[in-house]
Amino acid sequence: MAPHPTPPPSPLAPVEASVVNSAVYRDGARIETPSSLAEALRSLPDESSMAWIGMYRPDEEQLHAAAKQFGLHELAVEDAIVAHQRPKLERYGDTLFVVLRAARYLDETERVDFGELHVFCGPTFVITVRHSESPDLSAVRSRMENDPELLKLGPEAVLYAILDAVVDGYAPVVAGLQNDIDEIETEVFSGDPKVSRRIYELSREVIEFQRATKPLLDMLRGLSAGFEKYKTDEELQKYLRDVTDHATTVVERADGFRQLLGNILTVNATLVSQTQNEEMSALTQASYAQNEEIKKVSSWAAILFAPTLIGTVYGMNFDTMPELHWVGGYPMALMMMALTCITLYTIFKRKGWL
Repeated sequence: MAPHPTPPPSPLAPVEASVVNSAVYRDGARIETPSSLAEALRSLPDESSMAWIGMYRPDEEQLHAAAKQFGLHELAVEDAIVAHQRPKLERYGDTLFVVLRAARYLDETERVDFGELHVFCGPTFVITVRHSESPDLSAVRSRMENDPELLKLGPEAVLYAILDAVVDGYAPVVAGLQNDIDEIETEVFSGDPKVSRRIYELSREVIEFQRATKPLLDMLRGLSAGFEKYKTDEELQKYLRDVTDHATTVVERADGFRQLLGNILTVNATLVSQTQNEEMSALTQASYAQNEEIKKVSSWAAILFAPTLIGTVYGMNFDTMPELHWVGGYPMALMMMALTCITLYTIFKRKGWL
């Protein structure tokens, strides 16, 4: 049989397939909505204008194509392709590369969902690469377009707006975690046996939340340190300081959550140990009471066994048995039964069995 011909490889999706929104701005107003990256570059009238490209889960070839168009550094592009990066801020020439970890609280499952966002911020462009549903950058774009005075400050203004949106998105997460901790405290003192697992799972979420938020402070301090060198606008400096204040509050709350969960776990372990001790004490008391009952039953069984034994022996009716025809044999047997019972009763009574 003739071999089947190898099917040709499927053509790669164009880079525009991963672009969810693109626009060119000048003096805070949108002047173009280009359909391709090349068109976005051609639409830039001068250095005072800016292209803002939003990409969603681009593959490697698409991201390399975008990097070629805008001259992005290969190391930054490699990080954006691999994803799962820690939050960081790096500068490659006149381009900033920022990695952010967004978070949102899911009320249905009471879980924290983490997303990842990469931002390339150059002199005349901003490229955002989302690898998850959050954050919602369309809201950021709408906000900036409704504030032309802020948008005309350029790519740095967009970067700070994105930082602000990510940090503001942490507020519902903080509130959700606080509510979970309050519920856990109630469950701990109500004796819920499943609370230990929930404490452990929530502790893992808080640790992951710390990993997403704590590096932000160093990133923001790095941006603040470059104010004079890169002649950052004073309005943006105020904007960044406000973002820093909010981020500091979030980081402090996350640190407090972790310490509080550690204390709750210790209290829960103490309560579990106390409950176990009480259960062991109750079992011990029950065992003691059972032993006392066994003593009483055994004592009465021994007392009743003695006359039964005597009666059984003299009830065998053999002709050669002693005292079988003796007149005093019956009274003597009764006296032996009574004397044995009284003796055993006295012994058991002195030992506290009865």
